[in-house]
Amino acid sequence: MTQPVLEIRNLSVEYETRRGIIKAANDVSIDLYPGERFGLVGESGSGKSTTSLSVMRMIKEPGRIVSGEIVLNGETDILTLSPEEMRNVRLSRIAMIPQGAMNSLNPVVKIKDQLILTMATHGRIGKNKVTRKEINELLDSVGLQPHVADLFPHELSGGMKQRACIAIAISMRPDVIIADEPTSALDVVVQRRIMQTLKRLQEQLNAGVILVGHDMGLMAQFVDRLGVMYGGNLVEVGTVEEIFGNPQHPYTQLLISSIPSLERKGEFQTIPGQPISLLDPPSGCQFHPRCPQAMSHCSTVVPKRVAPKAGRTVSCLLYETEGMTDNAATS
Repeated sequence: MTQPVLEIRNLSVEYETRRGIIKAANDVSIDLYPGERFGLVGESGSGKSTTSLSVMRMIKEPGRIVSGEIVLNGETDILTLSPEEMRNVRLSRIAMIPQGAMNSLNPVVKIKDQLILTMATHGRIGKNKVTRKEINELLDSVGLQPHVADLFPHELSGGMKQRACIAIAISMRPDVIIADEPTSALDVVVQRRIMQTLKRLQEQLNAGVILVGHDMGLMAQFVDRLGVMYGGNLVEVGTVEEIFGNPQHPYTQLLISSIPSLERKGEFQTIPGQPISLLDPPSGCQFHPRCPQAMSHCSTVVPKRVAPKAGRTVSCLLYETEGMTDNAATS
């Protein structure tokens, strides 16, 4: 069995506010394998970005990681590293492609200087060690011409800015790439090209990718496995074929049914109700106030994680009472 390149074990993250404690991620566990693309999907506030930022050790006050392990290549729990050690892990072993390219690029620094400075900051010794040839090769790998190195971010289109961010992320050949909604501000044509570029580079590096987002259609086209989050909890994990072919959790079923379809012209499916408040979450199963399959005890009993087979999990009382079967959710 291949060793996971990244193991997130029982990760819990809280934010302390004046109104109380927010549990943004609750006992989240994920295995990511070399060369694998893992999607993390859910509504806003479900805990996707909190989980990905935890892997980068970028949770800021008033947030804190209260428990769990994040193990890299089976040897290093990055939660035990010093700030300086973690700085050297970022980019060289774990890199992030941010959601807003314009906000992550320095507007008054040329692209080549941002590449050089980033690599020097995260482990490359001396700015002069990064050659113009390396910069040109990096830019070429993401579909940018060499002259882009001498441009400022405001001189680039949205797609070009995002490609520059990808070039920074892969500049030190990391083992893990976290892409936090990397195409959210781009039109669909540019979005597709960016994702094709990311897929090609990830395969060349044999890196594991965690794609964070809420676009189920994009997830279906890009990832190998999918994790569905709700209210800070990972409620279902499976391959793309399993999730889309036989979704188990009622929330997953509703997410998939909300995808626009040419077969249902004029009909738009929505998830009833509103996302929960993490300051005052409902008792029992957090999804029960919105769930069309809720049972009487769903309001009092917290569902456990059930595994019908290796790599496939679901947290729902439907399967704790019935026992897990391949077609339980479709009955």
